Amino acid sequence: MPRAPFDTVQSSTVALELERTFAASTFRMVVIEGPDTGKEFVLDGDTTLRMVIGTSPACDARLSDHSVSRRHASVELTGRRLRIRDHDSTNGSFVDGVAVVDAFLRGAEIVRVGGTALRVDEIGPYREHKLPGGVQYGRVIGASPAMRVLYPLCERLAKSDVPVIIEGETGTGKEQLAEALHEQGTRTKGPFVVFDCTAVAPSLIESELFGHEKGAFTGSVGTRRGVFERADGGTLLIDEIGDLPLELQPKLLRAIERSELTRVGGERPIRVNVRLLAATRRDLDHEVAAGRFRDDLFHRIAVTRIELPPLREREGDLRLLVSFFCAQMNADVEAIPPELMKRWEDYAWPGNVRELRNAVMRRVALGDLADSVPSEDSPAQARPMGAPMAPSDNDAIARVLASDLPLAEARQKLVDEFEARYVEHVLEQHGGNVTRAAAAAGVARRHLQRLKAKSGR
Repeated sequence: MPRAPFDTVQSSTVALELERTFAASTFRMVVIEGPDTGKEFVLDGDTTLRMVIGTSPACDARLSDHSVSRRHASVELTGRRLRIRDHDSTNGSFVDGVAVVDAFLRGAEIVRVGGTALRVDEIGPYREHKLPGGVQYGRVIGASPAMRVLYPLCERLAKSDVPVIIEGETGTGKEQLAEALHEQGTRTKGPFVVFDCTAVAPSLIESELFGHEKGAFTGSVGTRRGVFERADGGTLLIDEIGDLPLELQPKLLRAIERSELTRVGGERPIRVNVRLLAATRRDLDHEVAAGRFRDDLFHRIAVTRIELPPLREREGDLRLLVSFFCAQMNADVEAIPPELMKRWEDYAWPGNVRELRNAVMRRVALGDLADSVPSEDSPAQARPMGAPMAPSDNDAIARVLASDLPLAEARQKLVDEFEARYVEHVLEQHGGNVTRAAAAAGVARRHLQRLKAKSGR
């Protein structure tokens, strides 16, 4: 199915009254206790809306306190208040002595992270701040403030050659953003190559990355270029880089630093000119702290980070996306009944934009039958946010709850379990035929293969 032109998104969707401004106060956080005493950080609404606090070099509010996690917490302007969220830190986040996961600050509070205490002050008036215009950046669609504040950063990054890590939950559009950075940048005439670390058997990843010579291993009947060579002169996206085996990470680091590689079974170094982008659903700071991701590789690729927000935090974007997906399928958005749209707006969308697109495709294809035909990923059947858990909920949820994991890790385990079960189910329905199963699931064949490889079932 051909895609709707990305430069006509607004004309192909419902009329939008875009908010041109948002109102917020200016806040300052001053370190009053700890090794960084006297250091201060300001969120002014013009240059800074959100900060990540931690010891990682990629953090906006970087601390040197070793009892602070690499990515400990984040603070974000929300009108007259400052919102603080703990990022599953080792030692927790505290506001006036009370442990918090997600809380609002008004000023005059003391925030403690590790052995560091910060005083929060409201220092500026509640005033209007201008929001960037537009409803999209390249292939990325979104008119919510949470998305629009990212677009100016994306424009600057597209014109540079620095590595970028794109972070976000499954289905938030990381690959689409990477492709947009390529298309809007200086390498647009070069190739855009995607390598998914979860779609290839671990024993074959090195060959896929760097290529191999004839006879390098059993079955290598000819010379083959790897993704670095195929991306020469363009952009290489390493998707789900957090899943790259630890033993291969030094080789990737060496290729990035030297801009050269050696094929498996080869001896001659090959020069490459590649702009590197990386995407991950994992918290790489947590992976580094756990010893599953090399610190030196992280520092090399985390020159800049973009975090795509989940759909549940993109206020107002659901209707825009539904309308856009309907236009892609040459369907009228009026085919989505108001009561169904409301139900979708109340749904948490753990699969994010990808799950929403599948739901729209299902509704357009089946009409009213979509509500009556069973489907594991149908939000029409889903429990709304805040509704009590029914005894019939699957055992995976009970198992994860019983494991007492941090929220982000527990959520990811459930998403992984759901994806594995869904792929198994849809393949069984179609006799193992990947092409027909992918068409029925409303996803690309490559994506279904990637999910199948990741689940190992």
